[in-house]
Amino acid sequence: MQSSAASVGNASPDALVIRRTMAEIAPVADKVTSYFYALLFVRHPEVRPMFPAAMDVQRERLLRALLTAAEHIDNVPVLVDYLQNLGRGHRKYGTRPEHYPAVGECLIGALSQYAAVWNPETEAAWVRAYTTISQVMIDAAAADELRAPAWWHAEVVAHDLRTSDVVVLTVRPDHPYPFLAGQYTSVETPWWPRVWRHYSFASAPRSDGLLTFHVKAVPAGWVSNALVHRARPGDVIRLGPPAGSMTVDHTTASGLLCLGGGTGIAPIKALVEDVAEHGERRPVEVFYGARTDHDLYDIDTMLRLQQSHPWLSVRAVIDQQSHLQLPDAIREYGPWNEYDAYLSGPPGMIRSGVDALRNSGIPSDRIRHDSVEDLVAVGY
Repeated sequence: MQSSAASVGNASPDALVIRRTMAEIAPVADKVTSYFYALLFVRHPEVRPMFPAAMDVQRERLLRALLTAAEHIDNVPVLVDYLQNLGRGHRKYGTRPEHYPAVGECLIGALSQYAAVWNPETEAAWVRAYTTISQVMIDAAAADELRAPAWWHAEVVAHDLRTSDVVVLTVRPDHPYPFLAGQYTSVETPWWPRVWRHYSFASAPRSDGLLTFHVKAVPAGWVSNALVHRARPGDVIRLGPPAGSMTVDHTTASGLLCLGGGTGIAPIKALVEDVAEHGERRPVEVFYGARTDHDLYDIDTMLRLQQSHPWLSVRAVIDQQSHLQLPDAIREYGPWNEYDAYLSGPPGMIRSGVDALRNSGIPSDRIRHDSVEDLVAVGY
């Protein structure tokens, strides 16, 4: 992936202007996003019901989207892929093409209020960029509308409380739900309307169509606490479209090195099942990290998979120092230069794990994980 630092020399004039603006507003980002939403809700009150009552997470997501778009403004394949996913995902909020001009108007209004340099050239660059960005999202949503619903209703059919704060949740969608092992989706509960959080699928696609998630209740986590402590069989939740690129490449025979921390073991389990269902005999090495023995809530399932598949090895790593020992374990059991790596878990584990894998000789393009920004909302 092309980084902004690497592409500065080849950046277009508009890209330079947009990155300059983002650097200028970074110290007052909270004020910018608050001002933007104030403008939007005053000028276009009809859109307010599309947003959650509490806007703290929503503000962070707006800034994150802007930063990501600014970073990749000259990397068209990466930018388009990112924006298409956003456009498809925004369908579940009820976003329509006519909403985009209102958002652009208020976004430019907020930026002009706080940017150190704002002149006709700056505004023209932002108008061009936003016009392109919004059109990509509109087109992606329109194409997605022809093949999939904006959301799925899913009935809770099993609520397996593994620990006091971790549940294995199984749901039945009202329509077939296509996804790939290693992906995640967004979930909304009836107790917190319009509040969506990401959770990874904990199994490969099943013939019965059921979906499973591992959810840990986190402090101040509205959705996670509702799913762990309030949800019961018979309750109905909503699912957004699948997302994420941490999927198995079945065109290669490379081994898989999988690091799962906490409920991050969920997509790792799905990847193992995916390899098994494809009838492959490639080596799969799983490191299951947790702070205590008690937190290894799914170790029995992983060990049963190991017994069934001789190509699978599962190692538990107990790490009370927030995954500091996991990189040491990776180095101890290497080398891994012939493996593709998959990481899922808390952001700190992802960062230390990626560093350890690179140091052990695995190229960056063979290290797969979803963005740390997305994982913050997953509740790992």
